[in-house]
Amino acid sequence: VQVVESGGGFVQAGGSLRLSCTASKNMFRGSNLGWFRQGPGKQRELVASNMRGGRTNYVDSVQGRFTISTDNGGNTVYLQMNPLKPEDTGIYYCHVNPPNSVLWGQGTQVTVSA
Repeated sequence: VQVVESGGGFVQAGGSLRLSCTASKNMFRGSNLGWFRQGPGKQRELVASNMRGGRTNYVDSVQGRFTISTDNGGNTVYLQMNPLKPEDTGIYYCHVNPPNSVLWGQGTQVTVSA
């Protein structure tokens, strides 16, 4: 199973991006889903999660600005980000946690200029 992120890029502060994450098999149904990021010189942190029961959680720094969601088919998980701030710069990773397994994507770079 392969997890692939897309949608990163370079944007000015105040702008928006939408990240997408897909898997080679229908892994998202019944899985905990999350988006992590790792900023320059920082540890990887969880920024948004969508738990199996549908509950979503966000780190305080992105609350009200980021939204995690899935498509109706359960094949794609999104992270809508706006407005973006320079401190949101980093590599964003999709995390998929089905029962008894943990999957990571390769990451997508997000760069926000001041």
